[in-house]
Formats: sequence, structure tokens, C-alpha cells
Amino acid sequence: MMPIPANYYDGKTSRRHAVTLSVNDGMLTLTGDAERQCALTELRVSERMKNAPRRVTFPDGAYAEILDNQGFNELLATTGFQDSAVVWMQQSWRYTLAACLAMILIVIATYIYGLPAASEAIAKAIPESVQRKLGAETLQFLDGRLMEKSALPGARQAELVAHFKRLNPPAEGVPQYEIIFRKSKVGPNAFALPSGQIILTDEIIELAKTDEAVMGILAHELGHLHERHMMRRIIQGSAVGAAAAAMFGDVSSILVSLPALVLDLKYSRDAEREADRYAIAMLKTNGISVEHLAHAFEKLGEKGGEPPPYLSSHPPTTERIEEIRRAR
Repeated sequence: MMPIPANYYDGKTSRRHAVTLSVNDGMLTLTGDAERQCALTELRVSERMKNAPRRVTFPDGAYAEILDNQGFNELLATTGFQDSAVVWMQQSWRYTLAACLAMILIVIATYIYGLPAASEAIAKAIPESVQRKLGAETLQFLDGRLMEKSALPGARQAELVAHFKRLNPPAEGVPQYEIIFRKSKVGPNAFALPSGQIILTDEIIELAKTDEAVMGILAHELGHLHERHMMRRIIQGSAVGAAAAAMFGDVSSILVSLPALVLDLKYSRDAEREADRYAIAMLKTNGISVEHLAHAFEKLGEKGGEPPPYLSSHPPTTERIEEIRRAR
């Protein structure tokens, strides 16, 4: 075959040497501005790309940059050289498309199954001292900003706590909890901190009307503690945020946080559904009609409009009420 034109770089200077490349008896020979011979077995050939020039690299780091890829490929064929299966598949749009689809499926499966399972395992391994500290700092932050001392009489508080403690849990392994009463500056609310504290506001007690409805709300929050939802969300949110930053780069903190926020909201809605199911089971275990919990959600839904489902941290209220009533 005709010699192949190439540019040779000795790896010591930036000088370009115009050469031609040929192969005879298992040896590669360069002639022209530089002359060199080397056994084919000691050379490294770069992967075949559509437009980029290929390289032949020598053991000492010097290399020849090919100027005629087509002629070089034909020369390689005469030596018995074959690209690896990976390189061959990279040249096929069908395999490239299949690889992209496989990657998408892996990412989806990791998001739906892998990340929740991993976060649950990590949350269970976090020491209680860390969770207590996190809960205490969260409550300290909220006090004075969004909440203040409860106006509910102490006797009424004790009555509700005693009522809830008399209820039997729907499953083993009841987490330790403490019910804390507060007056809210932003309306009716109840939530559970990773430290085991269940915050119950005066406003949601007034909205619930009946003790049974309050028991349903407390059971819902106990469900969050039982499943360690807050710790799991913190872990999942961190993982999703890191993945979003890796995928989208440091273009903008807003652009990076948006994918993480949307995915975290999905996890939040799943957590709310789990807590709803726990509350339903607890009420039924103790012979309390789930209609009380459905009524409480109806009252909450009347307090204001809801954002689109994909932008909400909770499932649609109507959906939750229907799910509760189907369990009657």
C-alpha cells in the first residue's frame, strides 16, 4: 500500500515533522523529516472517530498524527488490527441510541427505587443524638419567627396527650415522640421533627373540631416519625441536589436547584401518602372512624387554593380524602 502521510511529534518539543508511515513485516516505519521504526505490538492506536485524526503513539510518548484516516484504516485492516467492540458500537447510531435509552432507564430506576431505599437505610443509621440536635435547632429557629407559646390551657393539652397515648399503634416499633403545643403565625399546621417532637398548633386543633380528628392528625405525624420521613427527605434532597449540580453544572444556583426541588416535592408527596396510610390504620385499629380525618382535610382544603400537583409538597386534598374514605 501507499505510505500514509502524517505529522510526527517527538514528545520533547512542539516541532512538527512531516513524515510518511508504512508497515512491513510487523514493523512500522516513519520516513521524511524524522525517521523511526517500531514493532506494531508496541504501538497504541487511538480510537476511530468520524472526523478527528487518529494517532499512533510510541512507547516513549512520541506520536504520529494521521492525515489520511481512510488510507490509515485500510492499512490497519491489512495488519489484522481490529477496533474493540466498544469502539465499533460507538460508530453505530443504533447502539448509541440503545445506550442512551438504557442510561435513562437506569437513572429512572435509581430515582424511583434506589435513592429511597438508600436514604431509608442511611436515615436508620444516623445516631439519635444527631436527630435530636437537628430537631432542637429547627424548633428553636421556628419559635419566635413562625410560632409562639400556645394559648391552649395546660389541662386541655394534657387531655389530648393522654388521649393519644391510650391509642394502640397499627404496627410494632413505635418511635419515641413528644407532643408540643404552639400557636402559629401562619395558620393551622402540624408537623414532626426528626427528634421525635410532634408540633401541634392551636389553629389546627380549633379547625379539627373533634378530639377524634386531632387523633387522626397526630397519627399522621406519628407515621412520619415511624418512616423517618424528614431524615430521608434531607438525605434524598442532598443527593438529588448533588446530582442536579453534576448534570447541569455551575450555571446558576436557581437552574441547579429547580430540578432538585421538583424531585424533592415528589418524594414529599409520597411521604404524605405513607403517613396517611399509617393514620388510617391507627384509627381503624382503635375503632375510630376515618371520617374524622377526612373531615379535617376538608377543612384544611377550604383554607385556600392549592398549587398544581407537580409543584405541591402534598398530594391534592381531594385525592387524600377519597383515599381515606375508600378505607372505611
